[in-house]
Order: sequence, then C-alpha cells, then structure tokens
Amino acid sequence: MSYAIDDLSLDRLSAEPFWQQLFLQLERMIVSGDIPAGVSLPSERELAESIGVSRVTVKRAYDELRKARRLAGRGRSGSVVQAVPQVSPVMGQLKGFTQEMRELGREASSRVEAIKVVQDRKMASVFGLPSNAEFLHLVRVRCADGVPMTREDAWYALHLAPALADWDGQGSAYGLIEQNLGERLGEAEQSIEAIMSSDKEMRVFGFASPQPCLLLKRKTYTAQQGARRALVEYVEGCFRGDAYIYRLKLTL
Repeated sequence: MSYAIDDLSLDRLSAEPFWQQLFLQLERMIVSGDIPAGVSLPSERELAESIGVSRVTVKRAYDELRKARRLAGRGRSGSVVQAVPQVSPVMGQLKGFTQEMRELGREASSRVEAIKVVQDRKMASVFGLPSNAEFLHLVRVRCADGVPMTREDAWYALHLAPALADWDGQGSAYGLIEQNLGERLGEAEQSIEAIMSSDKEMRVFGFASPQPCLLLKRKTYTAQQGARRALVEYVEGCFRGDAYIYRLKLTL
C-alpha cells in the first residue's frame, strides 16, 4: 500500500465503531489531498488484513465513502478516489447555476429538499412588501456532474412571477422569471463570506466534519429603474470550499 493509507490507525479503546473510525480517517485524507483523486484504494480484503479488522468493517467504511461521493467504482481491485469537480466561474455577470455550469462544461442537476408557497413576515420586510405577500420558498441542492456543489435557500416574489407557484424546482429559475416578466432581469447585489458548513450542509456534501464553505447572499432585481425597480429573488447559497475558486476581472 502507498500514500497515506499506511498511516491509518484505529483506536481499540474508543467507543466509536471501527468502520466509522476508518471512514472518518479516509474521508479526511481524501479531502486534504493526502490521497489524491484517481488513486485506487486497496481491496476490502487487503485493507482488512493490513489493519487487523474484518472485511465487513472495511466494506461499511467504503460504502459510506461512496454515499459521500468520495469513491467511485468497486471490485477486486478496490475503489477509485473520486475528484470533486473544480469550477472557477468569473464574477461580474448575473448567471444562474444552470447557465454557469453549462459554460464550464458541467452537467447541472438539482435535488429539491422543500418547495412551498408561503407568507413570511421577515421576507416581506426584506422585499419591502406587505406582511401578507406570498413567496415561493425553495430549498434545493445544486449538483455538477452529479456531485453536490451548493445548497440554496431561495425566496421568490410571486406577485412578479406568479408562474413560479406551479414550478417543480427543476432547471433555471431565471428562465421562468424572465418568461413571466416578459423581459430580462436587471441587476443583482451579491456578498460572499467564509463560513463553516452546518450539519445540514455536511450531510449534503458528505463531509465527516465541518469544512470551509462560501456563503453567497444575492438580491436580484427587475430591469426597471427608479421606483419601478423591484426585488424578485433573495437567495442564500452555501458553496463547498473544496470545489469553488471565484475569479474577478479587475481594471485600472
């Protein structure tokens, strides 16, 4: 065996099951790059004999790594460490996730966690609307090539885009909004800050422990100017820090 596999060590006195200790150690090694993408891990039998545990223990750890999308494939030759897609979008232009991934040569998909028409006093205040205003509240995981990249919590003003009330949450929200408005969206205000992943985000991204992420908060407006300009979307997206490198074009 090679790479950091030789450094695996199980605590025989710990109450933590061996499979979980093994999973957590391998997951940390993969995330840190100590075990590079494309490397084949030892077979279940080989690793079990090496560290003195049952093959069932190793199989459980490998299965959990596959669920977390850290491994791809299986068989006698072991499993291959799967690379998380690395994306480097250029900031400065309003784009939806679907369009952004398409331009980067990735296949975008979504997994909806929650979608509902609601009234929310806090969001009404954010949008500058009456307290009984209706919004579409959408929580979804956005994936690139099948790998979860961001977890979005989004709110849409239904008085501006009522067709969203019947939307299933798949595809591009911007395309539907612009179709509903009959014109292109205007501009957006966006902030980015560093955070550590929450429990929900850890489950989505397959992190064994909290990891650095980027929190993007965006307000998207209609194209009208002055008093007719209206906020149509507010979204908070947690983007995995091991996949995103944002680029800015600076001018003198």
